[in-house]
Amino acid sequence: MPPLRTALLQSSGQPGDVAANLKVLDEAAARAAATGAGLLVAPEMFLTGYAIGDGVARLAEPADGPSAAAIADMAVRHGLGIVYGYPERDGERVFNSAQLIGPDGARLANYRKTHLYGGFETDSFTPGDQPVVQAELGGLRVGLMICYDVEFPENVRAHALAGTELLLVPTALMHPAEVVAESVVPVRAFENQMYIAYANRTGLEGAFEFVGLSALAGPDGTARARAGRGEELVTGDADPELLSSSRERNPYLRDRRPGLYTSLV
Repeated sequence: MPPLRTALLQSSGQPGDVAANLKVLDEAAARAAATGAGLLVAPEMFLTGYAIGDGVARLAEPADGPSAAAIADMAVRHGLGIVYGYPERDGERVFNSAQLIGPDGARLANYRKTHLYGGFETDSFTPGDQPVVQAELGGLRVGLMICYDVEFPENVRAHALAGTELLLVPTALMHPAEVVAESVVPVRAFENQMYIAYANRTGLEGAFEFVGLSALAGPDGTARARAGRGEELVTGDADPELLSSSRERNPYLRDRRPGLYTSLV
């Protein structure tokens, strides 16, 4: 199975302007496809912006809403899968969600953030209750997670045990938590023997300072691709053969003793 070239869009777009952000995403998809990428990962809440106050509820859309249709068209035109963060409207509830649309335009997976971070998120969103959401893309089993979720080792281990090979994490990591991008994410990839695609926002937005440092972390604990602090599109390969050989050498998942961990639940 050939590697899945994965592009990470590091951008905050234009907060509050869905049409402008769809244009940025379309342009990034064209650039990613030109590199041979089969997947583009955009940051948390990319569709609308993160620090938009009551705009979250106003701009929230259902998972099959007009922006999903526009992104499905993009995916087909550029021939690649697209993951994007957005506020999802479901009746009276709003979720901090990420959706994966396949290169054929099909909606493959929709994930609702389970671990909300800080007062802004807990005031604006309902937490999701499904920790493991997966789909098949490019010969890999991919999973979805959002930002703060990846900082909980139980969350990522649940994906590993469910067979996730490439974990897609739209994120909005802020200063001074750079250690998450620089150290925690590569460690999560190593200890769970998977790839993690971590796509962050960048720059100042309201009261928040996003730090960039997006990365594709590999099962060897290294960043196979790494962005700086500014607007950027970086690509790296999620290689099933490297993952298979790495899992043969690393016994973490085989050597677990679940009977000793009952106190965790």
